[in-house]
Amino acid sequence: MEDGNENATTGHEAEKGSPDAPDPTREQEDGKGLGALQVVSSVFAAGLGVQSSRNRERDFRQGRAGTFIVAGIIFTALFIGAVLTVVKLVLAGAG
Repeated sequence: MEDGNENATTGHEAEKGSPDAPDPTREQEDGKGLGALQVVSSVFAAGLGVQSSRNRERDFRQGRAGTFIVAGIIFTALFIGAVLTVVKLVLAGAG
């Protein structure tokens, strides 16, 4: 049973280190990190529950936690403001 686990781990490591397979998450790894548009896009997608696993992995590798926390707080405040605005408009139209 241990042989099966070792093969699975070795296969996974070989896949990561394979020079033939391009790694899309390394596109900006040499750069400064994520851009503002990428952070906003990731926070929006994650807030709606549609974040792709590839982007999530990119965010964890290249992003800073503080940037995502601030963006998440701003997104949450805007979302609550939008919901309150819609509710007020609907209630004003109903009366």
